[in-house]
Amino acid sequence: MSDQILRELAATLEARKHADPDSSYVARLYARGLDAILKKVGEEAAETLLAAKNGDAQHLVHETADLWFHTLVMLAHQGLGPDAVLSELHRRFGTSGLTEKPAASPAEFFQSGSPIIRGKPHAFQYLGITADFGHRAGAVRR
Repeated sequence: MSDQILRELAATLEARKHADPDSSYVARLYARGLDAILKKVGEEAAETLLAAKNGDAQHLVHETADLWFHTLVMLAHQGLGPDAVLSELHRRFGTSGLTEKPAASPAEFFQSGSPIIRGKPHAFQYLGITADFGHRAGAVRR
């Protein structure tokens, strides 16, 4: 499998920027603006998390594809494409995540009852997800 499909999709998304909003779902998203695109990315992220929690692999793959697609729409709206993300992943490859993001422990990040972490809303609060670090590290409960 190659990243060619991402490049082909990026080219299609770029072309949709100039399409009639009545003729294309993506053109309609672009016409509605960044906030509408971000809302859709958020919805797809939540659906992906719930699919993972439910343990249905096929549904998880479907929702992840939706999330990737809408993330590519968001990137294109911002003048970016998959190559920017692939380059960043390439840059990070071989770098420990502990080195890349040393600032927060998992317990701090997932601390239930704390809606704000480093001045930002705790994303999982909207899904009612908390973490239980007593049984096994990173066990997510809903």
